[in-house]
Amino acid sequence: MAEAHAFQPGTGVAPATLVELSISCRKLIDADVFSKSDPIAVMFIQDKSSRGWREFGRTEIIWNNLNPDFVKKFVMQYYFEQSQKLKFEVYDVDSASSDLSKHDFLGRMECTLGEVVSSNRLNKRLTGPKKDSGSIIIGAEELSSCKEQALIQFRAHKLDKKDFFGKSDPFLTFSRSNEDGSFTVVHRTEVIKRTLNPTWRPFALSVRALCNGDYDRSIKVECHDWDADGGHDFIGVFTTTLRELSRGPGASTKYECINPKKQQKKGKSYQNSGTVELMSCRIEKVYTFLDYVRGGTRIHCTFAVDFTASNGDPKSPASLHYMNPYRPNPYATAIKSVGDIIQDYDTAKMFPALGFGARLPPDGVVSHEFALNGNPQSPYCSGVQGVLDAYHKTLHSVQLYGPTNFAPVVNHVAKFASATRDGNDYFILLIVTDGIITDMPQTTEAIVNAASLPMSIIIIGVGDADFDAMEVLDGDEVRLSSRGRVAERDIVQFVPMREFLGRNGEDVVSVQARLAKEVLEEIPDQFLSYMQKHNIKPKPPLLQRQDTISSIRSLPMSEQ
Repeated sequence: MAEAHAFQPGTGVAPATLVELSISCRKLIDADVFSKSDPIAVMFIQDKSSRGWREFGRTEIIWNNLNPDFVKKFVMQYYFEQSQKLKFEVYDVDSASSDLSKHDFLGRMECTLGEVVSSNRLNKRLTGPKKDSGSIIIGAEELSSCKEQALIQFRAHKLDKKDFFGKSDPFLTFSRSNEDGSFTVVHRTEVIKRTLNPTWRPFALSVRALCNGDYDRSIKVECHDWDADGGHDFIGVFTTTLRELSRGPGASTKYECINPKKQQKKGKSYQNSGTVELMSCRIEKVYTFLDYVRGGTRIHCTFAVDFTASNGDPKSPASLHYMNPYRPNPYATAIKSVGDIIQDYDTAKMFPALGFGARLPPDGVVSHEFALNGNPQSPYCSGVQGVLDAYHKTLHSVQLYGPTNFAPVVNHVAKFASATRDGNDYFILLIVTDGIITDMPQTTEAIVNAASLPMSIIIIGVGDADFDAMEVLDGDEVRLSSRGRVAERDIVQFVPMREFLGRNGEDVVSVQARLAKEVLEEIPDQFLSYMQKHNIKPKPPLLQRQDTISSIRSLPMSEQ
């Protein structure tokens, strides 16, 4: 059983196993007129208290395919004694929108995690628009605690020509074997166009995903010729193991790519459909976010609050800044949701808090980077409550104005991050805003510059404004760029708060918990991407963590 919890004497915890779910579909509805469906699978889990469904994750899109084997897997805790209800929905993707209602619904299936685990591979019919809407196959495997990854590169020689007027457009698909003899797809390379001698880019894959830590487990590698209609032509297949690959390039890692049908037809005259050769394979240890935190990496969070006039008069109940005596306003909810989680990683619990877009006393000068506590030389607030107190006090001392400029606060935090790039400190900027950004070129450039620093940016949108520009900054679909320079990493996470409000009967604590999960889920991966990019390894675990501001002093505010 994989370890799910650390041993803590004097406490109680339910035993759990970490399992990985894989998804495949067969004979889906063809919802497109001139091509096949472009399916994506979405997994939901049922909340035990509300009985409502919460989205757990989405697979990648597989274009022009009615029988997709999705590469993306879902990892979750399995509790033997609990009924963990799951729902899977499949859609034909028709646009870039993340709103599922904008895509064609192909079918759904509900089950429990226990059903999946007990059957190993659960195959059930999809309930959809047609009587026969196809089926979905959910596989489950207990995960090992292996913390290694393999960096692998392949090339091929003299592959079969599959295109009538050209050569081939080859790609490789890697699948690990399961106990029942089936295979689960774990990786696909990119397609190399018009060649019979491709060299694919190196790729990194966790050893856990590739073979679940078993170096002798069979790995199937299939070579196909890519076709735009999804009917990829089979070239050949071979099998290997990670143990064999780990020995590096050589005679034992030069594989004949075999097409069994062609071999049977041609008999002894058939040699192969080309050869695939290992160019490199390196196994290295993978470090987790907690490895760095336990080794002393300090997490710093700066809060930046939008004080532009588009929020409405704070004295009006219609304002997003209105101080409702019975319920925190959206700004306070966002600050507390994120702050309550972040403060667990900050022993000093001193947070810089900035404001932007307001006219300041005594002369009404507009500022896009001012301290909420009134001290520009040291904008630190004590704890999350200190940030909230400073925010509430500021509402009574400034005049909401505008415009909505992000670049100053991004550059402010970037100054800190640029001063310490050795992995000892990591910076998070939380921007809470209601408006359409007015300094997009400057903010884009600031974020591209910050992408090479130990820094992440969270943007929480409040209200009902058009947040299209925020989606661009998020960079999930297209990596952000400025003046021809592409961001080194994706460091922005945008979340519209309206997706977490308005549920009847849901208390504030539940809203804050769901918001915090959505907002912070990308931070560990962004953190690790910086450490890996700069080859920074964690230090040995500390017996006692130091205060996070002990080695960093606040920089003076920029002149407004």
